[in-house]
Amino acid sequence: MEAFDPAELPELLKLYYRRLFPYGQYYRWLNYGGVVKNYFQHREFSFTLKDDIYIRYQSFNNQSDLEKEMQKMNPYKIDIGAVYSHRPNQHNTVKLGAFQAQEKELVFDIDMTDYDDVRRCCSSADICSKCWTLMTMAIHIIDRALKEDFGFKHRLWVYSGRRGVHCWVCDESVRKLSSAVRSGIVEYLSLVKGGQDVKKKVHLSEKIHPFVRKSINIIKKYFEQYALVDQDILENKQSWDKILALVPETVRDELQQGFQRQSNSPQRWETLKNTINKYQKNNKNDKCGLWLEWEIMLQYCFPRLDINVSKGINHLLKSPFSVHPKTGRISVPIDLQKVDQFDPFTVPTISSICHELDVISSKEEKENGTESDTKHRTRDYKRTSLAPFVKVFEQFLENLDKSRKGELLKKSDLQKDF
Repeated sequence: MEAFDPAELPELLKLYYRRLFPYGQYYRWLNYGGVVKNYFQHREFSFTLKDDIYIRYQSFNNQSDLEKEMQKMNPYKIDIGAVYSHRPNQHNTVKLGAFQAQEKELVFDIDMTDYDDVRRCCSSADICSKCWTLMTMAIHIIDRALKEDFGFKHRLWVYSGRRGVHCWVCDESVRKLSSAVRSGIVEYLSLVKGGQDVKKKVHLSEKIHPFVRKSINIIKKYFEQYALVDQDILENKQSWDKILALVPETVRDELQQGFQRQSNSPQRWETLKNTINKYQKNNKNDKCGLWLEWEIMLQYCFPRLDINVSKGINHLLKSPFSVHPKTGRISVPIDLQKVDQFDPFTVPTISSICHELDVISSKEEKENGTESDTKHRTRDYKRTSLAPFVKVFEQFLENLDKSRKGELLKKSDLQKDF
């Protein structure tokens, strides 16, 4: 894959916004069938330009307006905000207090840096295939709950371009939710609580909620390979002391001795499970010891959501198909049928797709003797490795369209009944 050089970003972005960005699908998404008047026109976009110049409250009349502006501004990053009561680019002309955020998709932001206390391979902005499993588990756990526990149909998962994933829940009823309801949903989906000073971050109640049970079932599929082999969470005294801090003091000495007799993490985990079982049998009144094994698994593997991103209606989130200025990777949609196969390191970079385009263009020029810019401009992404990701996006849009048509049919049938 073509190496990314940040110095080339301005030129690469020009080509990307001119010939590769999927404007048609993008507009089709945020216009939501044009059912609500001015829905797209009242949407806030924010652009981060070269040298971190940040411009909020951008808004556009239509697809062509958006295209022109993006090609003129060449944004390093695009964020999407709420749909407001007025056009965001006229917010200064609206009388004080009248300009209000009214609707937005319910969004989730999961960032690998929030797991730094439990991953041993990398820290801060770095990721590798050993810790990416955390994101795989997070998508499976959160997506299952959104679909089955809440009944949300239209969920778009997107790679952030560097070290995390975002989810956009786009059902019509969800876009109208109040901040309080959004907070309630994130609260339901949060089990790991407490900052850096809090050692034990997961406390399960005596009665286990089905959400916890189903999440544990997902974690179990990955736990041995991820936690005991790849992360090697019981490799040495320094790493196992972190886990001993999560168990009752009365069993710590026994475990400390047991761990020293074993030679690897899988064996030590077995020792831990056996010791915990024995403790639970002998201390039936200690409700804290009931779910110790699960609490440890959840602390090490359960998704960690940025609550503020989800609860604020006016909170901005990085747009799909935006380019990450540090890695050059495109924020691409993730195929929910292939979450386990998704590899952030094979996601196309802006350099690689622009290079692919150059190769095709020069080949065509040789064959045709002229630059056939108009012929291919609209579908150029199809000729690069961005194509399969746009296809995932189109499938998502297809489902949104179907469900919108279904709703309209239902409404017209109901009217006929009167």
